[in-house]
Amino acid sequence: MRKLTLALAFAAGVTGCSTTPTAPPVLDLPKTSANDPALERWWSAFGDPTLTSLVDEALARNLDLAAAIARVDQARAQYKIVQFGQLPQLNAGFNAARSRQTLVGTIPIPAGVPAIGNDFVASLNASYEVDLWGKYSTATKAAQNDLLASQFARETVRTVVAAEVARAYFRLLASDAQLSVLSDTLRLRTDTVVLQTDRFNAGVIGEFDLATAQAERAAVASDVAVAQRAVSENMSALAVLLGRSPREVFEPKFDRDVQMVRLLAVPDLPAQLPSEMLERRPDVRDAEKQLAAANQRIDVARADYFPSLSLTGAFGSESNVMKSLFSGPALLWSIGAGLVQPLIGLALINDTVELRTAQRDESVVRYVQTVQSAFRDAHDALSANQTTRDALAAQTERTDRLQKSLELADLRYTSGYSPYLEVLDVQRQLLQAQSLQIVAARDVRLAVIDVAKALGGGWDYKTAVAGP
Repeated sequence: MRKLTLALAFAAGVTGCSTTPTAPPVLDLPKTSANDPALERWWSAFGDPTLTSLVDEALARNLDLAAAIARVDQARAQYKIVQFGQLPQLNAGFNAARSRQTLVGTIPIPAGVPAIGNDFVASLNASYEVDLWGKYSTATKAAQNDLLASQFARETVRTVVAAEVARAYFRLLASDAQLSVLSDTLRLRTDTVVLQTDRFNAGVIGEFDLATAQAERAAVASDVAVAQRAVSENMSALAVLLGRSPREVFEPKFDRDVQMVRLLAVPDLPAQLPSEMLERRPDVRDAEKQLAAANQRIDVARADYFPSLSLTGAFGSESNVMKSLFSGPALLWSIGAGLVQPLIGLALINDTVELRTAQRDESVVRYVQTVQSAFRDAHDALSANQTTRDALAAQTERTDRLQKSLELADLRYTSGYSPYLEVLDVQRQLLQAQSLQIVAARDVRLAVIDVAKALGGGWDYKTAVAGP
């Protein structure tokens, strides 16, 4: 009795602190704007039907997204299992036994009484543990938050898949453009070698100019091979993101437009943080729900400090003759209640509470890190969005200037005012500038993708996630 009294007093003492706050910590956040851009399908802003079709295909078939959807189904099933613990348990039973008895205690069975008898029992048994301290309801809420977290994790995968498909698509377009420029340059270098060979045979130029032209052609041919490999690798990477079959990954085929005009066209996105930044980021919402579930599991562990009250009941019939099993005299019933208070296991319960508390502390750190990453992503993406546009403008101007310089160098060479090396030098610079312009245009598009992803674009943050 003394131990029971101490245990009950301890349980009463922790009752006041048995509810753990589930709200995330308050953080020092940067200023946001009132602007609320629509980014649910940000990829359509590029005006490229091929891109839109590829993203839609990926969102329907991507394997990472399919796995995330399966994890949501697992969490929903787990929620239902935990929720079932709040309901009464009702079982139906039927027992049949045949036994032989020769003694009743130490007295022989009277003559005429059969030694072998039958016993039939049919019953309904019910049991229910009263949720006095909210243990089962809190566990259900924790499972519900796990389900919501899995849904936000699914949306996180959705945003990543959409962004990665767009990135792979624009990398493919850039490698196509690189290959197109290099192929055109290779044809020019080949024509130059033919021309220089004729001039060498005619004695107009020396062997040095011919060897130089042949070496330049070989250098461009090598770059063409590298560009072809880049195109092939980008196509297979895109096929994997789209969830295509192994055969289609090995033999990828995509219809696309590789015109430079379209490669240079880039949509504008807002340059400020939206007012609902944290709500827009599914990874932040995921971490928030995981934190809430971790806090609730502390309360579930604390509930074991308190006594548990169980109610039981049975209703049925028992008879030694099957045909009389459900007759009035054969009926039986019982009801009962039991109160159990842990005594020796209090140290184990305390260790469990400490474990859940430590897990909650880890969830707090993970939540803060996720918020940090969200704003870092936004900062870097917004910065890149502006600087890459500046770089593209500079590379475009450089390409235009070198194109004019090449025309002048060709004129000077054909007029005999400058050596062929001057033409080759300008050609090299122009090829480099064209390549860098393609890279700069690709980087602008990738920056736009990063802005949309960093601001939580790619999903409907208001309606995509619902309750169980």
